[in-house]
Amino acid sequence: MNDDPRIILLAHGSSDQRWCQTFEKLATPTLESVAGSRIAYMELAEPSLETIIRDGKEDGINTFIIIPLFLAAGRHLRKDVPGMIEELQAAHNVTITLAPPIGENPQLGNAIRDVVNQALER
Repeated sequence: MNDDPRIILLAHGSSDQRWCQTFEKLATPTLESVAGSRIAYMELAEPSLETIIRDGKEDGINTFIIIPLFLAAGRHLRKDVPGMIEELQAAHNVTITLAPPIGENPQLGNAIRDVVNQALER
């Protein structure tokens, strides 16, 4: 059994594969540097949160931390995702922690500033 939590980068999801590819590119540095980390989609795309939790449980993982790739905590993060977490915890006997959305982290504001400054330098 593995005591390390599995990190899940949670994106909304879309039926448009180009949309998903954008988030997969954004997640790549984390997926490459944080052992066992995964990306999951809340809806409309695979892998779903359910798939990642089920696969993790099969790998002996019992603790998960969800990092929402959302700019703010709207209805999905206040209501939908906590409901999904409750169901998944009960169904798979795991512990799932929901972190704040990345948009609440001041480092993201600094990254946006850097992108703006790069655009101004062109």
